[in-house]
Amino acid sequence: MTVVRPDLRDDARPRLPGPVLLLAGTAEARALARALAARDIAAVASLAGVTEDPAALALPTRRGGFGGAAGFAAYLDAERIHAIIDATHPFATHISQRTALIAAERGLPCLRLLRPEWRPGVGDRWHEVADVAGAAAVIPPGARVFAALGRQALPALAALPGRRLYLRQIARPDTPFPYDGDYVLGRPGATAGEEAALFARLGIDWVLTKNAGGAASAAKLAAARDMALPVAMIRRPTLPAGPGVGTVADALAWIEGVGE
Repeated sequence: MTVVRPDLRDDARPRLPGPVLLLAGTAEARALARALAARDIAAVASLAGVTEDPAALALPTRRGGFGGAAGFAAYLDAERIHAIIDATHPFATHISQRTALIAAERGLPCLRLLRPEWRPGVGDRWHEVADVAGAAAVIPPGARVFAALGRQALPALAALPGRRLYLRQIARPDTPFPYDGDYVLGRPGATAGEEAALFARLGIDWVLTKNAGGAASAAKLAAARDMALPVAMIRRPTLPAGPGVGTVADALAWIEGVGE
């Protein structure tokens, strides 16, 4: 991913010939939405509608899918979108690939705002894997596994028979948990102590997670380190080629550049 780092002029107010489309769904997207609104930059945010009760954004927001590639292209044309910032989840590969392809076809400036991935430190016991099926090769049968993967990963957990699985969810799904184990309801703990208390209560001896990066959900990794728990870490997928940045400030600088 090419990193773009032009200087940011605090007094700049780029006037674009059309609005910026912010593909949201992350903490970085929420911060960028606030910054765009504060700088009076014409923009609209889009949420895929996967997360229940998402945090409000500081921009006009549409929710739900676009109706496939054709629907997305039609939306860009109808709304006269001038530039796109893809600030979706690092594992939202389908959205990112489609966005990059259609933006290139239309000659639209397109930026990926992607927070840095987590890196193991002293005391971490990480096992990097490609996916949940790969985790089955390192997580032994009989293990009690805390899976911080999101509800869309539920079918993939079928690759871990013989383990007791706990899948964290913000709200209880409509269907019962289909494996040996249960849902764990609630948002990620704010501190390593909170996550460690949860792991101890459930008798967790493995953590399974994606390398999403960011501080908001890193407490579980600190708890695993403190408790000497092994972690099956699903590596990030390959992203489409194109410009990318890791901070909101750099994203704003990029917008200033496309507005010149």
